[in-house]
Amino acid sequence: MKKRNILYYVAAMLVIVAVIVSSCTKTASTESSVGQQTVSLYLTDAPAVYDQVLIDIKSVKLLVDTSKNTRVKDSCNWDRIGHGDDRHGALKNDSALVWEDLGIAAGIYDLLKLRNGVDTLLANKLVVNGAIRLIKIEFGTQHSVMVDSVSYPLNVPFGAEKFVLIKLKGHEWDEYLPRKRRLWLDFNIGNSIVKERNGQYYLRPFFKFFTVKETASIYGKVTPMIARPIVTVFNNTDTAYALPNHDGKFKIRGLKAGTYTVYVNASNGYIPQTITGVVVSTTKEVELGLITLKK
Repeated sequence: MKKRNILYYVAAMLVIVAVIVSSCTKTASTESSVGQQTVSLYLTDAPAVYDQVLIDIKSVKLLVDTSKNTRVKDSCNWDRIGHGDDRHGALKNDSALVWEDLGIAAGIYDLLKLRNGVDTLLANKLVVNGAIRLIKIEFGTQHSVMVDSVSYPLNVPFGAEKFVLIKLKGHEWDEYLPRKRRLWLDFNIGNSIVKERNGQYYLRPFFKFFTVKETASIYGKVTPMIARPIVTVFNNTDTAYALPNHDGKFKIRGLKAGTYTVYVNASNGYIPQTITGVVVSTTKEVELGLITLKK
């Protein structure tokens, strides 16, 4: 009896595995939705204390699931699919999964120009209609970072992939018009650049995504700029940064609804300032006004 129960359990597990694999490998051309959609992908920056950050971006691709029910593929190994490791035939046997190259202007992007509410349109393209499950950003090798007016190469760690996969469920984009969707990618510089003990700088790209429609923002102005202020907005679940422009103005976007603390760090003898209990709600902009740092 015990042996029979074990065999029954093993058989049941094999059936479950078969169902999961099948959902990722079956041919779905007969279940595909029809038509196209326009996608707009924006790039912005969560900055850090560098004079300049230049990133070499070669291409941006989307993996679109054109089947009528992308939820059945939630258990798929999207990392393996995005890496091109198709040993289980997810792409070969599923015609509903389609790669779309957004045809971006490949080259060097100066990320520190994309701060305080500034972004750049990476791509605006007509692609096949469906749920966008992966964004694949491929990098070149000509990265650099400038610190105290000295430029250093920004290396890719040995053995690291030269691309980043951003995994999505398909519902994250802002559909501002029928079949017209947009999404913002926030390249978090503070979490993406690491200085090792050997004095070399390394790039480990870290992205967040958001839509303006579903998130909030905080903005204001800091003076004097001789204090070299850095603005940090944080709570128990989220942290964001801003480097004010030369006129002292700053803006932090992509915040989830909640209560935040704003910490303005300072140097050159100026005293940091903390503002607590800043409440933001989705789609709202919260103005902090003028923040004056004192010695």
